[in-house]
Amino acid sequence: MAVKGVLFDFSGTLFCVESVRDWLQAVLYERGSRLSEAELARYAEQLAAAGALPGGSYPQRMPSHLAELWATRDESAERHRAAYTGLARQVELPDPGLYDALYERHMTPAAWRPYPDAAELLRTLRERGMGIAVVSNIGWDPRPVFRAHGLDPWVDAYVLSYEHGVQKPDIRLFRAACEALGQDPADALMVGDDRRADGGAADLGCAVHFVDHLPVADRPAGLRPVLGLVE
Repeated sequence: MAVKGVLFDFSGTLFCVESVRDWLQAVLYERGSRLSEAELARYAEQLAAAGALPGGSYPQRMPSHLAELWATRDESAERHRAAYTGLARQVELPDPGLYDALYERHMTPAAWRPYPDAAELLRTLRERGMGIAVVSNIGWDPRPVFRAHGLDPWVDAYVLSYEHGVQKPDIRLFRAACEALGQDPADALMVGDDRRADGGAADLGCAVHFVDHLPVADRPAGLRPVLGLVE
């Protein structure tokens, strides 16, 4: 297979969101609030179990009134916000304003870190003449995150679920990315961490490669095998 274009997922593939504890602590600091270490640990644990941090762990238990919203959360900005703030509200936080503040925090560049080999990989792919697209199930625009961390210059196109009203594994997103790169799906490689969502690219005829969704420190070189797939 001669790969001419590479499609990348965002969260868990090129970038990783901060921990739930850091997420909560950052918002508390911004609002001038303080919790004891025990309280911080308790609320962070409860928020993690609720799946309240986008890009973090999935909910351990899905409230019935949020199930339908959760299933289509990435189809619009409104649904995404409602789903995740709804999950956060399963935890009784000390300040009602924290729910929206936490959601706003996760959309900031400070909440995300690129994997250590992401910049090197994208730069190398560009040097080899590859087109690069980001295909993400998401409810907000991650372009500022890419710009802040210096990865945007190597991305040719962003195909975001909330802008198209459909979410992966719907092949329409992968087709839109291939069209944006001017490539036939048979000449494209999809790289992601979700076997169901990102695996949908195979139904369009793309090759697919999976990486592990791990903390940044635990995956220093998880993207480098991609270079061997496009040689």
